[in-house]
Amino acid sequence: MPEITAAMVKKLRDETQLPMMECKAALKESEGDVEAAKRALREAGKKFMGKRQDRATEEGRIGIFASIADGVGAMVELQCESAPVAANEEFIQLAEDLAKQLATGPGAKTPEELWAQPSPSKKEMTLEDQRDELQNKIREVFRIARLERIDAPAGGFVHMAKIGVLLEVEGGTDELAKDVSLHVAAMNPRATTKEELDPEIVSKERELQKDRARQEGKPENIIEKMIEGRMKNFYAEHVLSEQPFVKDESQTVGNFAKAGGMKLKRFIRWQLGETSSSEAVDAA
Repeated sequence: MPEITAAMVKKLRDETQLPMMECKAALKESEGDVEAAKRALREAGKKFMGKRQDRATEEGRIGIFASIADGVGAMVELQCESAPVAANEEFIQLAEDLAKQLATGPGAKTPEELWAQPSPSKKEMTLEDQRDELQNKIREVFRIARLERIDAPAGGFVHMAKIGVLLEVEGGTDELAKDVSLHVAAMNPRATTKEELDPEIVSKERELQKDRARQEGKPENIIEKMIEGRMKNFYAEHVLSEQPFVKDESQTVGNFAKAGGMKLKRFIRWQLGETSSSEAVDAA
């Protein structure tokens, strides 16, 4: 058996952030093979973390990869146990790698399918290997809560790691799509266009506005005309294409997109920790 030197142990310790004695034992078991020792440490950590899977994961971040030129977009919600870990550089990289692989790889319907795929940033490692290595350092549970892929030109934006928007478009540029996604994150519209709003919600709003007009003593013959004006305000509050653009309120988001040669198709907006399914709003 080759000699296990202090330098070898230190090198493995620096690379894995695990206790010296664990690193030394792994090197002895692998007869000095550093890569084999790393694999053994990952497996040991995986078994340890397997016993902690019932722990709550209320923190985390949303990872996004989107490209108009490549005609694809993806979003992944990666959860962890604490806020400091959510801000860890390697955790951020893992979230970004998950989204990139989901967008540019063969796709995945479940977290298990995605974990089994290659890591975009770690050569010769799967995303699961990448996860296990990081979990072994940090000793927190990581969990993919949601994943979504769009097989069409898309843009995206993440606000403070906790609100993510994926936007399907036709035409335009990545920067333009990112600006609209930023708007969606900030203003949380219900639908992309007026036609997509739930007819029941629109009907209830119309009746509400009629009742208000009657209470104001308005004559019946002008109430309908008044309602149309008031409904514009309702649409401007809830419909993406009708909302004043956050970066320039002198124009609507629809006009901003149109001026850049971009058609808005649908958006998906997530907030970290939501229990509801993802919202995807199709354009007419």
